[in-house]
Amino acid sequence: MEMFGDMDCGWIIEAALALENETVGVRRHLHADPELSYHEYRTADYIRGLLDETGMAWRPVAGTGTLVEIGGTASNGSGRTVVLRADIDALPVHEQVDVPWRSRNEGVMHACGHDMHTAVLMGVLKILSANRCRFGGRILGLFQPGEERNPGGASLVLAENPFEGYNVAAVIGEHVDVGLPVGSFGFREGCYMAASDELRFRVKGVGGHGAMRHLLRDPVPAAARLVLELRRMADEADTPASPVVLSVGRVVADGATNVVPDEVRMEGTLRTFDETLRRSLHGGIIAAAEAAGREWGVEIETDISHGYPTVVNDRALTALGRSCVAEIWGADRIVDLDLRTTSEDFGFYSQRYASLFYRLGAGAEGVDSADRSPMESGLQHSPHFCPNERALFYGMVQMTALAMKTVNEI
Repeated sequence: MEMFGDMDCGWIIEAALALENETVGVRRHLHADPELSYHEYRTADYIRGLLDETGMAWRPVAGTGTLVEIGGTASNGSGRTVVLRADIDALPVHEQVDVPWRSRNEGVMHACGHDMHTAVLMGVLKILSANRCRFGGRILGLFQPGEERNPGGASLVLAENPFEGYNVAAVIGEHVDVGLPVGSFGFREGCYMAASDELRFRVKGVGGHGAMRHLLRDPVPAAARLVLELRRMADEADTPASPVVLSVGRVVADGATNVVPDEVRMEGTLRTFDETLRRSLHGGIIAAAEAAGREWGVEIETDISHGYPTVVNDRALTALGRSCVAEIWGADRIVDLDLRTTSEDFGFYSQRYASLFYRLGAGAEGVDSADRSPMESGLQHSPHFCPNERALFYGMVQMTALAMKTVNEI
């Protein structure tokens, strides 16, 4: 039997193996019927139906979210609560993967692996529900909506205070990664994923005939001036230890060869790892827009939509996750992760509770992640995204072992 410290993990491995085919089926059902953020109605019905079949108690949270509670019956209960989280929403992507369980919903796809996360959590909860005698305390399983869109489903969950009255020792989540070989796990202590904000600008001038510039207040050069200033700000603030992304990805100037438009609309993103710097850059962005407007005699409206905070992994939980992998599978299965300028609303949990968000390898089997192209399994958010389903087994074992270790304080 595999041992994790003082805990026998053989029963977890056996239970995960027994559930593997069923969990693959759950994943494929979800993959074939994806729904966009905050509209996961059929997804919620399906999840709740599976929970009812197993006799697990649940309640709705944040609209289409579902919160499951499993109480341990061990006499040496710790009184601790561990929250296990999976996101359930999909993306507006037209799937190009030719499999029988491809998306039936035109223009919507599980292109980020949330179907995998949901299936893993369902399997974990089934294992824990059938083994209540092995732990004290409580397990809360959270099927969370709306990770892909502001304001983030996590913020809506926490706004309802669903964990009030519980002694929450940890919030644990995972994310599949096709850049890591299946059977491997990625960890990073401390800051891991960036805070993110959405930027929108409306540059309002006076348009007209392009040959009569003396009569116009041209918004185009003002917009260009602002884009260059934002790039300068990003370059100045960016460091290897605390990267900054400040980019404009959409510019709409609806004129013609001889027509200057009345306005230009722009959209972009800000990504940071430091909350003080984040606030400072918010002020700098507004000031840069005002300066560009004055310089070119136009008005620039600036909207900064506050997104997700930085994901920060608790030191002790990160060490626990790494030791779990090392003792069950071997230290060679651990991957040290770099900072990611992508964002995750899991950051809302890490602001309030000790949290761990780790990567679950879902790429090619037996291939070193440094030598393989993620194109073999499709990039995340691409229509070709196709994670290795064998990751479901490893995901169930890892999350169950982590939950047991944390709730029992082993």
